[in-house]
Amino acid sequence: MALPKHTKADGRKSTNTYCSTVTLVAFVALCLVGVWMMTSSSVIPLQNLDTTQKNNNVKEVITNSFDTEESSSNENSVNNDETTTPEKSNSNQFEDNPGDLPYDATKGDSNANSQQDRSNTKEDIETTNESEKEIKQETKQANSEDAEPKNGDNSQLEKVESEGKNEKIDATSTEVLPSGAESELLSETSAKNGSFSTQATESSKEKEVRSSVEPENNKGYNWKLCNVTAGPDYIPCLDNLQAIKSLRTTKHYEHRERHCPENPPTCLVPLPEGYQRPIEWPTSREKIWYHNVPHTKLAEVKGHQNWVKVDGEFLTFPGGGTQFKHGALHYIDFIQENVPDIAWGKQSRIVLDVGCGVASFGGFLFDRDVLAMSLAPKDEHEAQVQFALERGIPAISAVMGTQRLPFPSRVFDVVHCARCRVPWHIEGGKLLLELNRLLRPGGYFVWSATPIYQKNPEDVGIWDAMKRLTKSICWEVQAVGKDKVNKVGVAVYRKPMSNECYEGRQQNEPPICNESDDPNAAWKVPLQACMHKVPVAASVRGSQWPEQWPSRVEKVPYWLLSSQVGVYGKPAPDDYSADFEHWKRVVNKSYLNGLGINWSTVRNVMDMRAIYGGFAAALKNMNLWVMNVVSVDSPDTLPIIYERGLFGIYHDWCESFSTYPRSYDLLHADHLFSKIKNKCNMTALVAEVDRILRPEGKLIIRDTVDIVNEVETMVRSMNWEVRLTYSKDKEGLLCVQKSMWRPTDSETISYAIA
Repeated sequence: MALPKHTKADGRKSTNTYCSTVTLVAFVALCLVGVWMMTSSSVIPLQNLDTTQKNNNVKEVITNSFDTEESSSNENSVNNDETTTPEKSNSNQFEDNPGDLPYDATKGDSNANSQQDRSNTKEDIETTNESEKEIKQETKQANSEDAEPKNGDNSQLEKVESEGKNEKIDATSTEVLPSGAESELLSETSAKNGSFSTQATESSKEKEVRSSVEPENNKGYNWKLCNVTAGPDYIPCLDNLQAIKSLRTTKHYEHRERHCPENPPTCLVPLPEGYQRPIEWPTSREKIWYHNVPHTKLAEVKGHQNWVKVDGEFLTFPGGGTQFKHGALHYIDFIQENVPDIAWGKQSRIVLDVGCGVASFGGFLFDRDVLAMSLAPKDEHEAQVQFALERGIPAISAVMGTQRLPFPSRVFDVVHCARCRVPWHIEGGKLLLELNRLLRPGGYFVWSATPIYQKNPEDVGIWDAMKRLTKSICWEVQAVGKDKVNKVGVAVYRKPMSNECYEGRQQNEPPICNESDDPNAAWKVPLQACMHKVPVAASVRGSQWPEQWPSRVEKVPYWLLSSQVGVYGKPAPDDYSADFEHWKRVVNKSYLNGLGINWSTVRNVMDMRAIYGGFAAALKNMNLWVMNVVSVDSPDTLPIIYERGLFGIYHDWCESFSTYPRSYDLLHADHLFSKIKNKCNMTALVAEVDRILRPEGKLIIRDTVDIVNEVETMVRSMNWEVRLTYSKDKEGLLCVQKSMWRPTDSETISYAIA
């Protein structure tokens, strides 16, 4: 019997045929997609990520192929890390073109601009850098050779972590970090001291480095609050009450000098009750929050002299001082009217203000393009230096006592003292001779005090003694005038630029220092009542006045010679220039735009490990100041920093810094922690960073990946916000923001209890 046309069997056959056809088509389509994917980028760039959304934290781990660099001959391969992005402005955000730096002077400086696979060919890359075009063929070959990862090659991992709720961070851009052999500029793993000695070597009284290193707390970092008499104002090296009580005498202000504990504290300093974000500059020069520095004693004692006044929830600063009650700017201009050659902001750029009070003099010198290092002791004038720092004015807690100040010789253009209460004339003029050491040949000493213009017997006696002393050290009187507005007198002296006067003195008093005495030795070196001769050789620092500001910040100092070896191994002038170019690129193409930092809120900055001051120089056009710190066991490059119109200080980071808590808006540490870890307690250093950094302040660290990870773990345990981390070739970058968090438990520091 014939089957009907549409039987069940026929239906099954049609269905099977249809399914087979669909399956075949789908298989072919998948194959075509696979082929297309194999010939395309295996990594999609992270684009248009907005970290401003709530709780929208971005964390991407991306595998890429990087070039392996084994020698300086592979220097140009750092440019292989370029990739195209839709907008050049974004792709260059973290760019740091090595330029003409040697391979060992560009650590951290490859153009890793995106997260695309480095196996992409270079035909798709758009660039405006001529040198990159020249090496395009070379980088093509390198990319094809490195397409397959090698065993054990950790350089293929990049990590970008961006956290932040208030500021936008472009996660498509990545900080440029070290690549392979291009290493020495940041870590100095192979760098020597070059022609520079270290401050520790120069200072004969420098203590030996501790032989024992305290074990790190690897069990969760159980932070506690410091229970000390000073409370929120605790400065460990100035509040060591046990050491102060044991002093045999305080005649020379020994109790105001540094007395650091053998084991630095690892506790955290509490916040003042009611503390809030500091007022921004320049408003902060006029007023600050009372609760941030809740001290009224100075207002009670000095309010009539317009130092500081209490006004509701603010402390206000009318801009005056003991010698300029009617304003610092009038006083500053009065000085230049009497001595035009001072030429504020051109000829005179760097000033030391001794006994600064609340530092209004230094605060208003900014209007004349002048940097002033203000210093005063932590004394009965309660919190004067803390007021200065809260206002956004550079200052340190220090005293002219028994030791040299921690600055090199012949670096200050002007030294200023307005009623600074320093007895310059006693004990052979020992303290004035310390100023003579610090003052640049041809520099000025501006003295405003009652002996100049008052006629009581004590003042007359001091004035006569000062006239004899200044004459004996060959300081020439430039002017003695009276400010009729402020009703005070000012005397201006000038240090000689030759030894002619010294050699023509009838009496060798005060004596010339022995030739073996190094005037640059400044770390824990006792004062001496002697003078150092003025250098006269054309190639010696101090024989000529620096270039006028601002050209001096860029020009290579005349006394840096090609015969000298720089910190990074090149001839010193080339080393200096390479360092400056490096930091200009890092700052302009990474720090200013790529870290999510609102730089308008940044005023007080510290470079914790400055070399030539390149980081500070790159920020010179911004409305901030940078304290450059040169470690005592690092190459002594601090004179170079001063020569370029910047300032700084010597310090040993195994000890506490001489500043109040919550002093700085931003700390920059370039391979500091890895060096500290090898000599002292790194936990104590992190606690010190927490002490001197303001809540909501930023810390930028460039160091090895291990160190960066360790510090990140420590700051996370203090509830700091990690803004960005990045690592490549065993080098890392970390940007974190301090929080308001404080522990609940406390730790009593017995030596700091009254």
